[in-house]
Amino acid sequence: MSPDRIVYSTHPRPEPRCEGCGAPQSECSCPVAEIPPRKQTARLAHDRKRRRGKVVTVVSGLQLSEVNLSELARLLKNRCGAGGTVKDDEIEIQGEHRDKVAMILQELGYKTKLVGG
Repeated sequence: MSPDRIVYSTHPRPEPRCEGCGAPQSECSCPVAEIPPRKQTARLAHDRKRRRGKVVTVVSGLQLSEVNLSELARLLKNRCGAGGTVKDDEIEIQGEHRDKVAMILQELGYKTKLVGG
């Protein structure tokens, strides 16, 4: 019998597997197919949690490789004149720059959606 075929599991839902390599999706090392900017929607939000009351603009929902995400973060930080970082596939820009970031992303061809107050 094949070791890949699960006969019985106590787990309520087995983790889906990657079609390319066959590994569980959380362990998959296949390259991510990049979606063109016009087909992606960036979600822009303000966040104060875990930051001692300081506002951070969070850009999420973009399906980019780590390299392209960090390049986009560098561009946004440069154009906003602020610091920031990339954490958990989200770009964080220090300060209230949601409208400016939305304008920059729209210039690059991304659709934007303002989330939260």
